[in-house]
Amino acid sequence: MNGKQWVQCVLLTATLFPGPCVAVFMWVNSVALAHGSTSALPFTAILTVTALYMLLCFPLTVFGGILAKNYASAEFNAPTRTTKVSREIPTEVPWYRGRTFQVLIAGFLPFSAIYIEVHYIFASMWGHQIYTLFGILLLAFVLLVIVTSFITVALLYFQLAREDHNWWWATYINGGMTGLFIYVYSFYYYFQRSGMSGLLQSSFYFGYMAIVSFAFFLMLGSAGFQFSLTFVKYIYGRIKCD
Repeated sequence: MNGKQWVQCVLLTATLFPGPCVAVFMWVNSVALAHGSTSALPFTAILTVTALYMLLCFPLTVFGGILAKNYASAEFNAPTRTTKVSREIPTEVPWYRGRTFQVLIAGFLPFSAIYIEVHYIFASMWGHQIYTLFGILLLAFVLLVIVTSFITVALLYFQLAREDHNWWWATYINGGMTGLFIYVYSFYYYFQRSGMSGLLQSSFYFGYMAIVSFAFFLMLGSAGFQFSLTFVKYIYGRIKCD
């Protein structure tokens, strides 16, 4: 783990999602207090949530990191023989194989598969409508994970075909781009469908939608990366080296 890098990894894991959540909540709650809104949480509730994180969530994350560090293998078990000198990555590629186009495709296709459900969920969350199709919502979620994983693996294949071996973070970003599209759609819904206005409503809406979109980014990025890792191990495990 190169010395203490595993400690940095554990700390990043423990703060990557709670950190932005705390920042957004502090802003939203401050705006609510300034406007005298009843949606502002009291200090005792904030103290309770902080205690739960500091005394339960954070210690368990550190404990899990220690277990992973002690029981994980020292080296990555590559499915085929590797070299210490990395190959040169071609810089001149067609535009349809570039990173910008791949990122757009990776986010647009999975989002188009759940667009209808996203509309109804937005209407339920921000339009005070009742949502009852939870079975269809589960199917849409499963479909989202499957489509995201397949699109990520397909783009990974094209990336490896052009001899670009830096696929680790590329697959994670490709998988999580649906979260960015959800946040972009939230702007359309706010200005065209919601009828909301003012600093208080805007802070609540865009703040909490940023958290939801970031959660989708982390979740779908992890799913895309895990499927991509399985795909890479499978195809390179079939290569016969003399």
